Amino acid sequence: MLSRVEGIVLRAMDYGESNRILNVLTKQAGKISMMARGAKKVKSRFASLSQPFTHAEFVIFRSSPQAMGTINSGEIMRSHHRLREELELSACAAYLAELTNRLVADNEPIPALFDQLAAALDMMEAGKDAAVITQIYEMQMLAVAGFMPELYACVLCGSTANELSALEAEQGGTVCVKCRPQAAHAMDVSPAVLKLLRAYQQLDLRRLGSIKISRGSKDQLQRFIRTYMDVHLHVRWKSRDFLDQLSKLNFDST
Repeated sequence: MLSRVEGIVLRAMDYGESNRILNVLTKQAGKISMMARGAKKVKSRFASLSQPFTHAEFVIFRSSPQAMGTINSGEIMRSHHRLREELELSACAAYLAELTNRLVADNEPIPALFDQLAAALDMMEAGKDAAVITQIYEMQMLAVAGFMPELYACVLCGSTANELSALEAEQGGTVCVKCRPQAAHAMDVSPAVLKLLRAYQQLDLRRLGSIKISRGSKDQLQRFIRTYMDVHLHVRWKSRDFLDQLSKLNFDST
C-alpha cells in the first residue's frame, strides 16, 4: 500500500552494504521507520533524502500500518544543510531529534508536535537563539511525556495565594515562600524567570518573534528543566551530553 507522508528525519542508521533505516516523525502517521534502499551510494536518489533533519515529502510502501515502510520516492522541502554543517547547531538539532525519537510512541500521529519540531529546526537555521528554542521544545516534550511541571501553585501545600519563589524538580514544580524552608533542594528564582518558564509551556514556535533572554536567566531555566527531566524521565541523553560539553568549551573560551 502506497502512502504519501510529510516527515522529518530523526535518525539514520546504516543497514547492510548500501541501505539506511530512517526513523522519521511524520505529520500524518506519527513516528515511523522507513527503509531507504541504496541510500549509502553516492549517486543514490535517496542519499540526500536520508540525511538527519531533512524535512521532506515521502512516498512509501507499507504492507500494513505497523510495518516498516520502504521509500518509493521523495521530495525535499527543507534540507537543513546549515544544521548539519555548524557544530553547535548540529548538536542542538540532534538533541531535539533524540528527544522526539525516544519520547514519541510509534504510529501515533501528533500533528501539533510535528509542526513545533519543523518550526524549531527552521528557526535555528535562521539564526534565532538555539538555546531558547531548545528549552521551549524540552518543555513541549515534557507535555508529550505527561510530566509537565506545576507552575501556578505550591507543590507542597497547594496554595495559589502565596508568592511562588522557588522551583523544586523532585516535587514537581513551584514552591511558595512559606514552604521554602522545607524545600532544601529548591532553586530560588525571580518572578521574571518563573514568567518565562510559564511562557515556555504555551509558546508556539511557529510564532516565535525576536526574543532576548539574559545569560543568567537562560542558565537558571536550563538548570531547572534539565534537572526536572532527569528526575522524572530517567533517560540518559547522548546528544545532550555532547551539547553540554560543547557549551562548556565555548564558555571556557570566552
